[in-house]
Amino acid sequence: MSTADLDEDFYSEEEEEEGIFFHSESTDFFLEPASEEKYISWIAEIVENHQASLQLLNIIFCSDDYLYQMNVDYLGHDTYTDIITFPYSDPLTEPLSGDLFISVDRVRENAAAFLVAFEEELSRVMIHGVLHLLGFGDKTPEEAALMREKENASLRLLSRT
Repeated sequence: MSTADLDEDFYSEEEEEEGIFFHSESTDFFLEPASEEKYISWIAEIVENHQASLQLLNIIFCSDDYLYQMNVDYLGHDTYTDIITFPYSDPLTEPLSGDLFISVDRVRENAAAFLVAFEEELSRVMIHGVLHLLGFGDKTPEEAALMREKENASLRLLSRT
């Protein structure tokens, strides 16, 4: 199975959907409609602030076990993680299109470990994935520092909404 197969689970090219959509897999977690609208506006603003446009973004909330298995199956990583980002477009030449798979369990654990509210950690993880779709990396210390700076700026913007 390839990452293209993942795309078929949430998006069909014939449908030509546009926008930001929230899904749940292997968890009973979901956002309330008011929270969905807040996050949609915030993410759209961040994308626009980076001189990009958005085609389709699926944010899929899932369990730790679900995301772990995806990490093994698709990326060959035998580790738990809070997010896996699957980009389906080139951020330099095309509108953003991708899937963000987020482990709600891992976000809860990290929020407790970092002594922050669950919502703050969830927001950080979501925007981290969006920043990856925008072309930002985090593999080197310099990239990680820039990513953290972008995350913090984005979170400040969210706190004003």
